[in-house]
Amino acid sequence: MTEKLERQLIEIVALDRIDKPISSMSGKLKRRKPKLAKAVNLSDFENHYDGNRVQARIQYEDKLKARGLKEGIEKFEDKFPKYGRILKGYIEEQRTIRETHLYFEMQDDCRITSKDYLGIMQDLGFSQAISKRLYPELMDISRKLSRKRNEIERSILIG
Repeated sequence: MTEKLERQLIEIVALDRIDKPISSMSGKLKRRKPKLAKAVNLSDFENHYDGNRVQARIQYEDKLKARGLKEGIEKFEDKFPKYGRILKGYIEEQRTIRETHLYFEMQDDCRITSKDYLGIMQDLGFSQAISKRLYPELMDISRKLSRKRNEIERSILIG
């Protein structure tokens, strides 16, 4: 039983450490795409470009935007004060729901082996060869990120 628990916790630590560099890179990509897209100017091509290797177009659409939740509730409360207070009460009840976190960290002088990491990566769908090639780079990035954050204990929201 304790071996199974130890294995589960090692997997959580390994997944978390692999997640950090991938999430960091994902965040950078997600921030860069809109900036790059906004910088594209197709006005000289009447908003439609058909090049040798790529094509692009700009299309303008009119869409109805949903009213903000807060503004909608305030408007509802102005029109129906009694029910607006009830609605706000329900919302406040839901905001105070308890969260459960699992906190985890490695014991001092203990390390996760490359075999542990490679197994996790293969469970995620990477081939053995790709896992072996990615492993050193992911670990290097993970170490740099954890040094910057100076984190020892980590947590996951579980309920």
